[in-house]
Amino acid sequence: MSTLPLVIFYSLIGGVLSLIGGFLLISKRNNITRIAHLATPFAAGALLAAAFTDLLPEATAEGNVEVALKFTLAGILLFYFLERFLRWFHHHHNDEEKHTDPAVPLIVIGDTVHNFIDGIAIAAGFLVDPTTGIIVTLAVAAHEIPQEIGDIGLLLQKGLSRKKVILVNIASAFATTVAAGIFYSAGQSIEIPLDAVLGIVAGFFIYIAVSDIIPSIHASEQGKIIGLQTVMLVLGVMVVGIATMTLHGVIDQGHTEENHTDSRSELHLDDEDLDH
Repeated sequence: MSTLPLVIFYSLIGGVLSLIGGFLLISKRNNITRIAHLATPFAAGALLAAAFTDLLPEATAEGNVEVALKFTLAGILLFYFLERFLRWFHHHHNDEEKHTDPAVPLIVIGDTVHNFIDGIAIAAGFLVDPTTGIIVTLAVAAHEIPQEIGDIGLLLQKGLSRKKVILVNIASAFATTVAAGIFYSAGQSIEIPLDAVLGIVAGFFIYIAVSDIIPSIHASEQGKIIGLQTVMLVLGVMVVGIATMTLHGVIDQGHTEENHTDSRSELHLDDEDLDH
């Protein structure tokens, strides 16, 4: 069983370390466009693989298949309406505030909400088992790096100093760790329907990949059947898919051996009691 410190550690990988990676990449301005061009479709593949090769199978194993799939659909719709609200809010304030740029706080708020949801996703994975938690973290980190590149670039374009951008984004990134700690602790205290939660998280991953990233691949690769971004998409699916099988094989085998050892110890103790 995973512990809270382990969840905190991996949530930092998913949030803060992804942000650091974004800063390191954006500092090399000559490479930023090409890096984002390749990292974004890889992230889409990673999210899809995490959803279909790990989250949904685990959701159905934790409960009812129909419940898991219904909540996956609910998750897709939920994040669709959340994005619609943020877009409406953005345009509404653009119309009202002619002399100020409301985009800066909206970028920060949107990033913070996104990071908070990432933290819930990581915690939900660890509530199932460490393997699922690690796989969700990998998918979150793969998605967060290109997203942070975009957000950091936008904030710099809006006139914020590099120091302010760093401080604001670090504070926002900690929302991942806070959400992971709260949700995981709650899951230890009360019974959470993991089939529903994992279904929602899978819906979140699928929505991001299918609605936000894949359309941009189609737009940038017009006239091509298979371009470099398509290759990166497939590579993301393969890397996370292979990682899922490998991690489940190694960690699950370790749990099986540990349980077998515990059983043998209990049998040995029982034999000693009978002798006495």
